[in-house]
Amino acid sequence: QVQLVESGGGLVQAGGSLRLSCAASGRTFSRYAMGWFRQAPGKEREFVAAINWSGDNTLYADSVKGRFTISRDNAKNTVYLQMNSLKPEDTAIYYCASGYQAGSVSRGLIDYWGQGTQVTVSS
Repeated sequence: QVQLVESGGGLVQAGGSLRLSCAASGRTFSRYAMGWFRQAPGKEREFVAAINWSGDNTLYADSVKGRFTISRDNAKNTVYLQMNSLKPEDTAIYYCASGYQAGSVSRGLIDYWGQGTQVTVSS
């Protein structure tokens, strides 16, 4: 079956950086768009970034534009989220997700979710 496994979360000071990874298995990774979502305590899950199957189309939430970068390596079946200039408000559980197009992923049309990885940014 399809599995998405996130890694790379942790505790970082404000202004620091983290890189999240999501390893996919169970189907042809390069045929699908991928995305990242996050959920902070007491808040709804929200879209962060999405990337199409080839990596040449990316979408970002306004709150992370210019600070976060999504990328993928189809040879490694892995999608990444490079997070720079982190802020305390970026603290959340970050989820990897897959879908059919970057646009539909950004709207929450997801077929598989990962289990999530915690990111905590201290002030």
